[in-house]
Amino acid sequence: MKKVGVLFLGICALLVASCTSEKNGKDYVKNVLKQGILERAATNLKEEPVTVTAFIAERSAGDIHDFYSEGDYWWPDTLNLDGPYIRRDGQTNPDNFVAHRHAMIRFSSIVGNLTSAYLLDQDKTYVDVILAHVRAWFVNESTRMNPNLQYAQAIKGITTGRGIGIIDTIHLMEVAQSLYQLEKLGVLPEDDIRATKRWFADYSKWMFTHQYGIDEMNAKNNHGTCWVMQTAVFARYAGDKDMMDYCRKRYKEVLLPKQMAEDGSFPLETARTKPYGYSLFNLDAMATICQTLSDKNDDLWTYTVEDGRNIEKGINFVYPYVLDKESWIYPKDVMYWDEWPVAHPFLLFGALQTNNKDWLSTWAQLEHFPVTDEVVRNLPVRNPLIWI
Repeated sequence: MKKVGVLFLGICALLVASCTSEKNGKDYVKNVLKQGILERAATNLKEEPVTVTAFIAERSAGDIHDFYSEGDYWWPDTLNLDGPYIRRDGQTNPDNFVAHRHAMIRFSSIVGNLTSAYLLDQDKTYVDVILAHVRAWFVNESTRMNPNLQYAQAIKGITTGRGIGIIDTIHLMEVAQSLYQLEKLGVLPEDDIRATKRWFADYSKWMFTHQYGIDEMNAKNNHGTCWVMQTAVFARYAGDKDMMDYCRKRYKEVLLPKQMAEDGSFPLETARTKPYGYSLFNLDAMATICQTLSDKNDDLWTYTVEDGRNIEKGINFVYPYVLDKESWIYPKDVMYWDEWPVAHPFLLFGALQTNNKDWLSTWAQLEHFPVTDEVVRNLPVRNPLIWI
């Protein structure tokens, strides 16, 4: 059972007592994460770029530059092994093709972690390695990924791709966010800024205009949330203020009022076979939207619909079950129940925005560098230092 220790929370509460300003909060986060970041960075510096072109997806309808993945919960039909796959919600098929997703997660982790390391000690070596990976994925003709997700979440015998697959590129958010931060610090070459902004602008346009993107945008659960989350992050780096405004409007008029219940829960997530993990995931995504799009003129952290629902209410609903998962009032997840919770960004972002020391203490004592594939896949922010 994952249950936050009372003694540890007491110690953390003392440590965060002075974190009343943005600077103090950021310094505290640096102290919590510094050792882990620098240890991982030492390994990251030795890793060569690996893109989608390194893995041949035999069932893909695209070419070697197209990202391809297969629906996680789809399995062979035991009564018709040569026929279309059938769905088992919440049960991941380990034999489906996920090499491109793993490569993208690796790319995201390396870039996010090296950017975090650069923020800690300003060693230009980190930037050089980041650029080698970024150029391989977005610039170099022989290894770059095409800026679309037309062949993601395919299902054998049913479809070559689906809008639902767009959720796979949440793992490019920390790449875009890293580039956004590094550009502000003046350490990126102009050619790389232009090329990468063009890639993200092209991908965002595809997400907004292709039927798969439209389908994902209109999804009523965490998929719709994740469309807004990643589109907002990509648009901010690309400098698309109109798209950022569109995402703000969608959060206010669609996501918050149509997904959150009066008690702060997410009924479309709690109805799934992994209600705990999906509730955490959707809340992470909404908090990341608030963190990305809030400014002095439009604060999504305080935005509240008429009946009182807001992001803080969502965090307040799930927080007791982060402290004591065994008190969860819905069924246990059918898989990966033991692996949650981890150091969720909704705890950190919410704590820094509302000065909630309990949330910050809890975040500090949870796992910051998870390794379980399912957890990593559903944790949109793994390098929080680049976001605050």
